[in-house]
Amino acid sequence: MATFEHMRIGDLNGTKVLVTGGSTGIGAAVVRAFAAQGAQVVAHYNHSEAQAQALRAEAPQQISLVRGDMSEPGGASRVVQEAAELLGGLDGLINNAGGMLGRIKTTEMPDDHFDQVVNLNARSVWDATLAAYPFLKKAGGYIINTSSVAARTGGGAGAVLYAATKSFVSSLTRGQAKEFVGDGIRVNAVAPGLIQTPFHDKYTSPAIWASQTTSIPMGRAGSPEECVGAFLFLASPAMSGYITGQIIEVNGGQLMP
Repeated sequence: MATFEHMRIGDLNGTKVLVTGGSTGIGAAVVRAFAAQGAQVVAHYNHSEAQAQALRAEAPQQISLVRGDMSEPGGASRVVQEAAELLGGLDGLINNAGGMLGRIKTTEMPDDHFDQVVNLNARSVWDATLAAYPFLKKAGGYIINTSSVAARTGGGAGAVLYAATKSFVSSLTRGQAKEFVGDGIRVNAVAPGLIQTPFHDKYTSPAIWASQTTSIPMGRAGSPEECVGAFLFLASPAMSGYITGQIIEVNGGQLMP
C-alpha cells in the first residue's frame, strides 16, 4: 500500500490546506498525506467527531479541525472562513465533502432528499470555492475537487442523483479552471472509482459491491491511500504547474475515458 511519510514533495511543506470531509475515508487519507509533507491542514468534519479527534491526535502540530454541516445554507462558507482564520490564509482547497445519503430511485425520491444531496455534493463545492477564492487568488493557490467515476457512468442502482451531482463537480472543475486561470489558481479534480470507504460500507450492498468489482480490470476495490498520490500531484506546482481543468481517474481500469 502506498504511503508518503518518507517521500518529500518540497513545495508542499508549510502550505495551508483545507480538506472538507476530512475525517474518514479518502479525506482522512489526504489529510494524513499532506500533514506528512509538512503542510498545515484543517480537516473539516460534521458527524464523525471521534474519528476527527483521533486523526488530529496523529499529528497535532500539523492538523486542526473545523466542524460544520456542508449541506446547510452558509455552512460551507463558514467552514472556509474558519479554516482561513486558523491557518492565516489558504494555499489549497480540497473539496472532498460529499455523499449519497441513501440509494433511492428517481421515481421514489422525496423532495427533501433531493435538496440534501444537491446541497451537500454540488452547492457546498460552489459555496466553498467562492469563499476560498480571495485567499487562493492572493496565494496563487489551487482547488482540487473530488468527483467520481459515477460522473461518467451515471452511477449504480439508486445512485442517479449522486452521479448527477458529481457530473456537476466535474463540469465545474473545467469551467472554473478557465475562469480562474488569470488569477493564478489551478482547478483540477480526482475521480475515484470503487474505493473501500465508510461510504460504501453504509450504502453499497454485498451484491452491488461484487457486481462492481467484476467490472474492474485489477479485480479489486482500491484503498483511500491509493487515491492520495493524485491529490499530492495536483497540489504541487513543481509537478503539475502546467495542469488545470483536468480530472484524474483513479479506478483500477474500470473506466478508461
